[in-house]
Amino acid sequence: MRKLSLAALTVLELSPVEMVVCAADAGYSHVGLRLVPATDNEPRWDMLGDTALVREVAAALADTGIQVLDVEILRLRPDTDVRDFAPMLETGARLGACHVLVAGNDPDEARLSARLAALCELAAPLQLSIYLEPMPWTDARDFTQAVRIVAHCAQANAGVLIDPIHFDRAGNHAAQIASVPAERLAYAQFCDAPAERPTDLAGLLHQARTERLPPGAGGVDLRGIVAALPADTPLSLEIPMQSRALTALARARLALESTRRFLSVPP
Repeated sequence: MRKLSLAALTVLELSPVEMVVCAADAGYSHVGLRLVPATDNEPRWDMLGDTALVREVAAALADTGIQVLDVEILRLRPDTDVRDFAPMLETGARLGACHVLVAGNDPDEARLSARLAALCELAAPLQLSIYLEPMPWTDARDFTQAVRIVAHCAQANAGVLIDPIHFDRAGNHAAQIASVPAERLAYAQFCDAPAERPTDLAGLLHQARTERLPPGAGGVDLRGIVAALPADTPLSLEIPMQSRALTALARARLALESTRRFLSVPP
């Protein structure tokens, strides 16, 4: 069966320990953990190094049998020194993560690719892969550009993370995926969204960060994306639904049940 992981953004109000327990209670096999916040207004947890919370998360993983698919989020900026990311990488590896999610926030594409390569070299001894997620408001804004950056970095543990909402909003098409080697697509995120695209940055950010749809409830070409990905690609279900009056556990279950139902229906 395809591995399905509960992404942190789906239940961001929970602590890392609560996320692990929620993933187990909802029926997932994997979880994604946000060790470093993506924005300044997110909860911050003491999740770098040998902290009490890291030990609690490790214990919760052992108790529940949940595995960590990915950890997030690192940003490659013009002034980034990737050596500063070592504690995050080491913590991810300690918790058994397979992948690290990275955003490209450097307009100099050559420098961004070089920094990505350096980060991959730092992560390789820890058995971690580094996945660049293109987002329309970052400097790695679409799938084609992210593929180019990853190819130029020339590291075996580098890949491109497809998030359907960003993939669609950037104007990409499922046919583009076939040109990318399968080893560069070791996992993907999964969600749906309305067919009509937001017309401004504020709308893009609001929808992506707070109001997505369960698979099959929107207008994104999920069938095409799934068909183009390797058949066993693990999916991280990143489906924030803040306007719905649902508990975190109910949201996690809705995301999982909708995904399983969507994947079980023949195209």
